[in-house]
Amino acid sequence: MGELSPMVESRLPWEAVIAVYYHMAMRAHMRAWIREHVLITSLVLTVISLALVFGATLDILPAEMLPVAPDWVFDGIPHANAGIAVIALVTMGLGYRSIREKHIQCHRRFMLIALVMFALFLALYLYNVAVTGTHPFPGPDVIYYYVYLPILVIHMVLAIICIPLLYYVVLLAATHPISAIPATNHARVARPALLLWAISFALGLVVYLQLYILY
Repeated sequence: MGELSPMVESRLPWEAVIAVYYHMAMRAHMRAWIREHVLITSLVLTVISLALVFGATLDILPAEMLPVAPDWVFDGIPHANAGIAVIALVTMGLGYRSIREKHIQCHRRFMLIALVMFALFLALYLYNVAVTGTHPFPGPDVIYYYVYLPILVIHMVLAIICIPLLYYVVLLAATHPISAIPATNHARVARPALLLWAISFALGLVVYLQLYILY
């Protein structure tokens, strides 16, 4: 745990010093607890995340609680998400190459960017769906039943599977020093998680093309 310099301490009221040390101690305690209970924490976060996802897609969450943006924002969200998915796929590939070449800091930066892209993608998607609903498939029925729907189902199943895996590998990396990460399950779980994550993003782009470009 970091410490405040005597000069900083002398400039702060003693109550503020105690508050700072208290929050630092609580943060260290929380990090230590999560480090010892990564699996449980991942499962809890997964349940919360899936509750938000299904709450938005099934119209359980009240849309009136959300601010309503102009129409051009909702029209642009699918295209913005397609760009975000491309960025995420590129950064995932760069992150994988970095760790293969033992460039750990580059790997961490690329995977953090990919994770932020995923969170942004999900937030925009859920906001769009919660307010405007799902976008109907505009193509012919034969394409809908035999191409679009299977791709959509696989995309959604992989996305759901990825959520606990991503939480697990991220929490392992966030709560352990770099030197200790190889002794954890981080790499063992990250490899299939990365593959499934990339496939899910790629299939999401195929769904986007069918909904907004091809038909």
